[in-house]
Formats: sequence, C-alpha cells, structure tokens
Amino acid sequence: MGGSGGGGECITRSSHVMEGGGSLESYRYFLSRRTVLQMLNDRGYAVPNSELTRSLTEFRFTFGDKCDLESLRLCLPLRSNPSKKMLVVYLGTEEIRTQAIRGLYGQILNKEALHGLILILQSNMNTFARKEVLKFPFKVEIFYITDLLVNVTKHILQPKHEVLSAGERDKLMKKYKIEGKQNAGCRKGKRKQRCDQFVGFFAYSNWP
Repeated sequence: MGGSGGGGECITRSSHVMEGGGSLESYRYFLSRRTVLQMLNDRGYAVPNSELTRSLTEFRFTFGDKCDLESLRLCLPLRSNPSKKMLVVYLGTEEIRTQAIRGLYGQILNKEALHGLILILQSNMNTFARKEVLKFPFKVEIFYITDLLVNVTKHILQPKHEVLSAGERDKLMKKYKIEGKQNAGCRKGKRKQRCDQFVGFFAYSNWP
C-alpha cells in the first residue's frame, strides 16, 4: 500500500530518523512529494490535509530514511468528480526502458477511471520508452525530481497564478488585443523555462 494518499487504490505492488540526521535522498523525496501534493491540491484534487502539513520528521518516520518508491505512490480523486483519479508514480535511478513502462501499465487497476498519470523521473527515459508512454489511454505527465524540489508558485517574489476559463481567456485577449499565436512566444527564447514550469504545474496545455 502507498502512504495516506492511498496509492494502493489505483495500482498493485510488484513482488526513527531525526530531522537533521537523515539522508539527502529522503529529503529530496520529501520535497518533491510535497510539491506534487500542493500541485494536485491547486488543480482541484482531494489531498488530505495531513499530507499537505506533513513535516520532514514525520515523512521519515512514515517512509523511512531509505524510501521504498512504491510506498511514495499517490492516487487522489478529483474533488468535483471523485470517480476520476490521478496516479503519481516515482521511477528508479536506472535508465527507464520500454519493459519498465509496460510493467508499470500492467500494474495499474481500473484504467478507465484514471484521469491521468504523473511519472517522476530520477534518470533518463529512452526514446522507445517515451513512445510506449504515448500508447497509454490517459494523459501522462513527466517531471524530473529535480524540477519538483521547489514549488515555483510559492516563491515569495512570484505573483499568484490562476488558470483562466475559456471565457475569461478570450475576454483578456480581446482587451489587450492579443492573438493566440502571440502567446506561443511564451515557450520560445529566454522565457521558455519559466513559462513551461507554470504550464506544467497547472497542467494547462489547451491554450491556443
């Protein structure tokens, strides 16, 4: 079974550290998992408050200083439609190949109820494995663990971001005389990395 997020509800499994005395590895898992939980909470998924407020000490007490990746999995329902769930899976440190992706897909239960899958990588995923992911019948998002160590939306100098509805978007673009193709510039040049971080955080890829 996974943590209190209930990872075991979506997927089957394959076959007391002090705050300052644990491993860097467990600290990275703590930070990245906390960011994912905050991200899903902002997207409208039902994240238990106990998960959002869990301290590093509590994390290490629950998952240990050498975390079992399967125990870090999450399966969370959408608040507006609990039948739709998001599954979060950490992958290991070895190169990710097609066999690993096929094995993961075979473990997933109730695929028709899955709203999406988030894969957190610690190593490279080769081209064939990425092509295999494209065959999944639900949306798959891929993040590197290093991109989740900090929640970019919570930086003290970062203004609050919100996803606009289609109507709000069209009204804003009309007000400032912005064409859809102009917005594409957000993903080019010097602003690409910064913009993509926010697009990825909110999983908002339907902008023209």
